[in-house]
Amino acid sequence: MTDTFDTIPETALAWHRAGRGAALATVVETWGSAPRRVGAQLAISGDGEIAGSVSGGCVEGAVIVEAQEAMEAGEHRMLEFGVSDGDAFAVGLACGGTIRVLVEPVGTAMPEDLLAELVAARADRQAVAYEVNLADGVRRLLHDAYPERMRMDRSGFEDDGQTFVSIHNPPLRLIVVGAVHIAQALVPMARIAGYDATVIDPRETFASPARFPDVTLLHDWPDEAVAHLGLDARTALVLLTHDPKLDDPALEAGLRAACFYIGALGSTRTHAKRVERMKAEGFTEAEIGRIHGPIGLDIGAAGPAEIAVSILAEMTAVLRGRAE
Repeated sequence: MTDTFDTIPETALAWHRAGRGAALATVVETWGSAPRRVGAQLAISGDGEIAGSVSGGCVEGAVIVEAQEAMEAGEHRMLEFGVSDGDAFAVGLACGGTIRVLVEPVGTAMPEDLLAELVAARADRQAVAYEVNLADGVRRLLHDAYPERMRMDRSGFEDDGQTFVSIHNPPLRLIVVGAVHIAQALVPMARIAGYDATVIDPRETFASPARFPDVTLLHDWPDEAVAHLGLDARTALVLLTHDPKLDDPALEAGLRAACFYIGALGSTRTHAKRVERMKAEGFTEAEIGRIHGPIGLDIGAAGPAEIAVSILAEMTAVLRGRAE
């Protein structure tokens, strides 16, 4: 997967359409302690402007030169670089490694309409796989393909050694209902883990910028806010208010949507009452079984920060297929 919240394909398309020329450079393989993961991208314009990174600064200069030559030739190039221990240390790694980088000029090797289709899918929060066969140059976008790669956000080569698959999943989102102490700990942790977080609470005293700096805050009622935000398979919904008037409408919306994770705070007794309310609303046992309650992995958490750790750990386990 490309880095969370990047706009590298979008930037390359804009440069190409502006007549500046553009190429996309993608990390396709790594060995050792490579600075960037497979799927990381760098956009290069015809006049040498760049966006993104393939090595954290170790080899970008050489990639720019190769990319501009590839634009002139109109063909993709496969580059390989060894990152020395000294260069690796400069970007925060203990030791060096080797990376392979695929450079694709836009409009020739990578057709403009294919890149435009990818950009449109990303804008619509659609999960897509960009597949390129380096032997015959065939490139295509695939929906509902490579489920394991999608689940693990894992770009890479297939077993044939010629087919490279770049995963473009929508950014992960965390929607928290209830601006409580646990949320104050959970939101910054989740942001570090790559989640775009939103906190919903009609009580402005709780959901205040002072308590949640630089966080999107919505003071609507949860059902209205959730409807506005939309829920999809890259969204985690966490309910923390303990108040059925606030939690239940959002919970019902989550059960009707494809959220990969739904968690609700409360004791076993509280959750049992919640289950009965959901049954009364017509939800099946299988649907209600998607609710993680009491919320979080059982790690003996004490206090808001440790509970937040247990919630994020459970979200990760569900996302990566280690738990249901």
